[in-house]
Amino acid sequence: MINIKDIRDTARDMLAKGEVRAVIGYRRGSRGMLAEPAFITRPEQADELVWDPTCFHNLSLYLVHDRKHLAHANKTSGAPVAIIAKGCDARSIVVLMQEHYFKREDVYIIGVSCEGSGVVDERKLAPHLNGAQASNAAFDGDDFVFTTAEGEKRLPAREVMADRCLECRIPYPKEHNVVFGEDKTGRQLEAPFAALSRFEAQGAGERWDFWSHHFDRCIRCFACRSVCPMCYCDECVVDSITFPVTTETTAEEKASRIRWIERSAARSENITYLMTRAMHLAGRCTDCGECERACPVNVPIRLLNNRMEREAREQFGFEPGASIGGPSLVASFLDSDPGDFIR
Repeated sequence: MINIKDIRDTARDMLAKGEVRAVIGYRRGSRGMLAEPAFITRPEQADELVWDPTCFHNLSLYLVHDRKHLAHANKTSGAPVAIIAKGCDARSIVVLMQEHYFKREDVYIIGVSCEGSGVVDERKLAPHLNGAQASNAAFDGDDFVFTTAEGEKRLPAREVMADRCLECRIPYPKEHNVVFGEDKTGRQLEAPFAALSRFEAQGAGERWDFWSHHFDRCIRCFACRSVCPMCYCDECVVDSITFPVTTETTAEEKASRIRWIERSAARSENITYLMTRAMHLAGRCTDCGECERACPVNVPIRLLNNRMEREAREQFGFEPGASIGGPSLVASFLDSDPGDFIR
């Protein structure tokens, strides 16, 4: 069991000594029990920090924002940033380090083990509360216990836990400067890639109907891209900004501009966008589930990413974010890799 006082004391002490310039963590939000990202810069703010099953955000996204801000302002980082990181978050940080987005000394990782509880899926929880607002969430080892105005509501973890947490293989942040909580790796309630396997058990026609439905529903708001720490490119292939259009730009110049994906949210363009993004995340996605959580129309984006993650694991024995010193999937080649046709 993690004592939130230990996390607060650690953050307060580092800020007071000037060892870090900020702590990225969680605090209680304005929507009842749900946590929200917190950016602590003064020791007295440490008391705002919380840790419970509603801390679902992958905070490594804000390390990307910090580096972009420094780069655009032409500033150096100085002291490192401290960040509270779950297992999947810590692996995201490792991937960013593997890709040399920042150095290990730029980040102080305060690891927190999920201890098998995972995080609550707000969409799964809502039907169980029947409109009631919960003020607190706790995990007692088997069930989630929610406090509402009508009393406590006890629910089996499987019913309200995020799907990614049901299958999580590494709930413990292996890369850390300090860590809180027990390592309960292997406690997943479902086998890895269970949701993907259930989907693939359907016939080809059913699978195509499923994806056709969701590809039609995508409104291309790019929330999945915006919330993903791996989508850090200043310019995305789906909306290029390197070709400025001015009053002097001719129709011929506009027509000859390379445009990989049209802006219209048509099925063909949505397919291209979502599949291209899944390919770009191959060997990089740590299954934090933020893309699917942020999607306003509930497109099951995680299934696409899981398919690439499983390929990387089964074909190459690759686990994203396993080691800072390890190679990235697409930037390395081993003699033992499958694919004799390219030798």
